[in-house]
Amino acid sequence: MSRQDKFDGSREGLLSAQEGAPLRTSSEEAFGSFSELGQELYDLDPLEREKPEYKAHDGQQRRPRLESGVSPPSYKTKNHSQQTSLLWKLGRCLWPHSTCLIIAIILIVGALLLIGGGGLWVYKSAPRDGQSPPWYPTPKGGTVKSWQESYQKAEAMVKEMSLVEKVNVTTGTGWMSNMCVGTTGPANRVGFPSLCLQDGPLGLRFVDHATAFPAALTVGATWNRDLMYRRGRAHGLEARLKGVNVLLGPSMGPLGRMPAGGRNWEGFGSDPVLQGVAAALTIKGIQDEGVIATAKHYIANEQEHFRQSFEWGLPNAMSSNVDDRTLHELYLWPFADSVRAGVASVMCSYNMVNNSYACANSKLLNGILKDELGFQGFVQSDWLAQRSGVASALAGLDMTMPGDGLRWMDGNSLWGPHLTRAALNGSLPTERLDDMVTRTVAAWYQLGQDDKSRWPAPPPEGDGGPNFSSWADEEEGLVHPGTDDMTTAVVNKFIDVQGEGKDFHGRLAKEIAAEGTVLVKNEGNILPLSRDGWSGEGIPNGAADLQKKYHVGIYGEDAGPGRGPNVCPDRGCNQGTLASGWGSGAVEFPYLVTPLKALESAFDLDSVNLSVSLNNELQAKGSASDPEKQDLCMVFINSDGGEGYIASDGIHGDRNDLYPQKDGDKLVQKVAKTCGTGYRPTIVVVHAVGPVVLERWIDLPGVKAVLLANLPGEESGNALVDVLFGKIDASGRLPYTVGKSLDDYGPGGQILYYPNAAIPQQNFAEGLYIDYRHFDQQSITPRYEFGFGLSYTTFDLSDLRLTTLKPKSALPDPRPQGISPPSYPTTIPHAATALFPPGFRKLQKYVYPYIGSVSEIKSGSYPYPAGYSTPQPPSPAGGGEGGNPSLYDVHVVVNVTVTNTGSRPGKEVVQVYVSFPEDVVDAETGEVVDFPVRVLRGFEKVELAVGESRVVSVGLTRRDLSWWCARRGNWVLPTEGVFTVSVGRSSRDLRLSGEW
Repeated sequence: MSRQDKFDGSREGLLSAQEGAPLRTSSEEAFGSFSELGQELYDLDPLEREKPEYKAHDGQQRRPRLESGVSPPSYKTKNHSQQTSLLWKLGRCLWPHSTCLIIAIILIVGALLLIGGGGLWVYKSAPRDGQSPPWYPTPKGGTVKSWQESYQKAEAMVKEMSLVEKVNVTTGTGWMSNMCVGTTGPANRVGFPSLCLQDGPLGLRFVDHATAFPAALTVGATWNRDLMYRRGRAHGLEARLKGVNVLLGPSMGPLGRMPAGGRNWEGFGSDPVLQGVAAALTIKGIQDEGVIATAKHYIANEQEHFRQSFEWGLPNAMSSNVDDRTLHELYLWPFADSVRAGVASVMCSYNMVNNSYACANSKLLNGILKDELGFQGFVQSDWLAQRSGVASALAGLDMTMPGDGLRWMDGNSLWGPHLTRAALNGSLPTERLDDMVTRTVAAWYQLGQDDKSRWPAPPPEGDGGPNFSSWADEEEGLVHPGTDDMTTAVVNKFIDVQGEGKDFHGRLAKEIAAEGTVLVKNEGNILPLSRDGWSGEGIPNGAADLQKKYHVGIYGEDAGPGRGPNVCPDRGCNQGTLASGWGSGAVEFPYLVTPLKALESAFDLDSVNLSVSLNNELQAKGSASDPEKQDLCMVFINSDGGEGYIASDGIHGDRNDLYPQKDGDKLVQKVAKTCGTGYRPTIVVVHAVGPVVLERWIDLPGVKAVLLANLPGEESGNALVDVLFGKIDASGRLPYTVGKSLDDYGPGGQILYYPNAAIPQQNFAEGLYIDYRHFDQQSITPRYEFGFGLSYTTFDLSDLRLTTLKPKSALPDPRPQGISPPSYPTTIPHAATALFPPGFRKLQKYVYPYIGSVSEIKSGSYPYPAGYSTPQPPSPAGGGEGGNPSLYDVHVVVNVTVTNTGSRPGKEVVQVYVSFPEDVVDAETGEVVDFPVRVLRGFEKVELAVGESRVVSVGLTRRDLSWWCARRGNWVLPTEGVFTVSVGRSSRDLRLSGEW
């Protein structure tokens, strides 16, 4: 039986499956430490051998499945709509024109020179803080009491492991070598299993009978802490029931610096506090089910263009150059919240940061993540983000994924046997290897995965482990499909993990999608609609019209099913209604309720006539769907994007602009100008991966209502109908700013579409000023500000009170003393213990920890990176998970009374913003410290009945009231001057303010 057969009819009443200075000091440090691999790794041909095709259940070629989506080149579909090469982008002008041809040739030659001889290109600008300083050695895990018991258990287990068992735990077995997108080797002798790692942030990728939740951006738009947690809990439950040990989410990087960024939809919004709260609650939900959550992508991975080596024709990934204060106050903030929530894994990103790869950056991994933030879990690489061997281990990487080296499915890992050799020849200290393994084993214990009642042992001891295959749709399939092993077995058990009855996760998905729908325009209170059509208001011909049917026209491809939700691999095309972005963060839809389907059920068709045009070109004048014949017109448009390994309709991951796609603007203009011959209302619904510029039609007289529905997941139509018809209040609020143009977001908001150096340089020169902070600083009026959203009722805020719990003091308490981490003998075992066992059958391209001969172990002096022999002092900002515990002490409590003054129940989001004192002086430099006009520091969503009042309390911590001083390496709270605390409904609708 196939997965498709199992989908069809799998749930009664549902639609069919088809509907349904932070960096290293030199390039030598970055690339000079490959252990036994040597310099030849630099010379690897980026081209891949041809791979066999994998067929999906619909007969189409299946794209290979990658955590962060780096497809091997030979797997990519080579057609007009899916091109990812740099040369294609350089040459997309009109070839028949000779001038254009000459220009294109010059550009292509220049690109070839860039690719072939990076030394010919001089950097246009240096990183703001130069290169990243070294930070060694790696802090050991097991220093906080909340992890003490898990580390004690891990220490006992690791002490019993052999060298090859330790290496096995740190190294993935290779792409497509087992059932999951990532699998570690086991240490069976001591009872430690292989770990299954699986995408992703929206749901479970490549599995059947699992929920396609609303995207994280939609979750952020709810501003609802309870829904954030419940979604994480449901997500974790589904992962556990599918046998997934490590869930590759949530994502808090990208933060959303650039509104056109392809993967912004995988995060919760363009503010660090909103991101941090949502990420922490999601992590708590996932890990309450015993599944290891992964905070990703660490860090400053803000665009898809040039994010990784070779994907864009360049040998190296781009560098995000970020100063220390910006790093801490923006991009690191949600990671700190994640660590404080106890996250057990962090994924380092593809890109460089200040010209050092994030997965081999000792300052980022050792100094900031493991020392300052006190991270106790393990650091895993994004898929093929590891670019060095021993150097990355010394810099703080604990696990390499998927295990292959610099190329997909080559079986030549940068670790595996090379890490074994490095340990045997002494170039990798045994205490570093022991810490790498101990962190992973401790995370396993910390989440209770040693509990056999919840996590049965895998075969042959039990029936646990993954019960699905990422690579096959049929019940039986290859056990190791990426190797030469032709052994088959039952690989898909088709376990339904979506819940049943009141616990059906589709109910939760609908609730999130509905609360994540943001009503930004509602002129004349056109919404909510009546299911009978005529609302009794605005009837052009009075009672006479009530005797005839109400005519509703539905327009746009985005309203309908298209060719089905799963027709394109990894959702990598824009067709039909948009409910998810594309890439490794996407999932297979078990079903998708389209807006059209839901509207057909919502309207009373005895009194309402629906006319439908499911394309973005209006039908001929006089047709049944002619807007002139309608009493109400509804237009559905969208804007899609995703991960950079997929391109569709000329969009290479990052969007080319912020306008609606597929001529959506023109469709709205045509309908709004002619609906009911121009005097009947038009409602516009926008599904998008991020902000959309609405200026071409937002002020048209006929456009009466606009809803930004983000990416709603499987229950898209049902959720939208709940808002349109007022079953629930419109309570979504924008998790980003909607500008009037892409230029409004400033220079820092622009994608780098073309390389500006051999290693493309993206300088974060705007510092703290992204999204609403930039708009405020530059006094730019947005179309709709961050935090904005209309309701069907009205609210009043009153009686603001600020209560001081702790007085101002400049610095946090002294760093507390942690507990002692595990310790191990440092004796290096004999090389013979690492040999392949006699008679061992090796599978091609499968990654093993063994060596072939003791002669492979050679002695010599290892070139440790600069600064390696100079231990760094612990950060005063550290001392606990998330940083110094006193950073999270509440200094002031904000109390405000909120009252529902309208005529129906509703939900209000109380938002608290802080403005720092003026003329704060840096005691280290004597310079005045610059601050944004205001920053979000807290929020609460509250539901109120008509006339009901409630006091909402928000605590402001020391961290909320501090700025990061790079010279001190600590958070500093200004003790002079006055803080202004403002409370309101959005970043620019601040009804109350007080001073502290």
